[in-house]
Amino acid sequence: MNLFEPNKRKDKLENLGDPLLKLNELVNFEIYRDDLESMYKSGTEKGGRPPYDPIKMLKVLILQRLYNLSDRQTEFQINDRASFQRFLGVGAYESLPDEKTIWLFRERLIKEGLDKILFDKLKYWIKKSGFILNEGAIVDASIVQVPIQRNTEEENEAIKEDKTPEGWEENGRMYAQKDIDARWTKKHNKSYYGYKNHILVEKETKIIRDYEVTPASVHDSQVYESLLNEVKGEEAVFADSAYSSEELKKVTREKLAEPLFCIKRKRNKKLNKIEIEWNRCLSKIRCRVEHVFGDLKSFGMNRIRSIGIERAKLQIFLGNFLYNIRRTIYLKGATHI
Repeated sequence: MNLFEPNKRKDKLENLGDPLLKLNELVNFEIYRDDLESMYKSGTEKGGRPPYDPIKMLKVLILQRLYNLSDRQTEFQINDRASFQRFLGVGAYESLPDEKTIWLFRERLIKEGLDKILFDKLKYWIKKSGFILNEGAIVDASIVQVPIQRNTEEENEAIKEDKTPEGWEENGRMYAQKDIDARWTKKHNKSYYGYKNHILVEKETKIIRDYEVTPASVHDSQVYESLLNEVKGEEAVFADSAYSSEELKKVTREKLAEPLFCIKRKRNKKLNKIEIEWNRCLSKIRCRVEHVFGDLKSFGMNRIRSIGIERAKLQIFLGNFLYNIRRTIYLKGATHI
């Protein structure tokens, strides 16, 4: 036995490069404390054990999203892995949250609607870090799948009409396990079931400036005006042919921005050489948004396990939030998280 072996292992891990250690050093999570603690002040309940530290709980959700873990696996890993415990800032004699505590914290975030507030605070931190977020924008959307529902034709028809199928509310277990907010869509002749993550990305840094979450059946162009609120005057906005309507170009120019959209091919009419060259030039810039979606998929953001659009919004927020943290740390020249 070697009494100094634990210290040697710790030094070895630090030399190998613990990305979570770098994450703790570069991101000031304390900027979220006031907003997170306000959740516990909004209720009127008295008694019971005091809530677990909200900053540590936020870090637990970040670990869960980064490593694509279930609540039960998250509980196991934060009790088992020393690197996770260092990231959370817990000592050897400090209790850790169980899976029920993790679930309740996530549900409370949904109830209080803090996702956009936390995302905006992160953008403020990114700007304070020296990054400019008004040098051109790219708009696009990606499908986030959820588990497919096995329903009857009558049940599907009721869901399409935004109604609850007959008998579901009486059967509490069935109703709790059915997602009546997700929708089907087709892409490249393949069907998908779930939601869409619509994002507005900074052209140079590829940082997500804003996002919206909708059922998968919502066309990309229907969310464009909402994302356009983040665009400043004299900026160029790049998008694929799904956004190429004259109405959206007009809306963009009204914001004093320049719409640079790919030209959509009309039925029975091919694009001419000039239009093909225009699309090719724009695609060299517009394709940068695909790098963002590729990175999101690397930690499981092409498929989530949740029921209902509110929970999907939180999961997609955590994905976009974590992506921006990873991207900013990378741009600072630190180890990739």
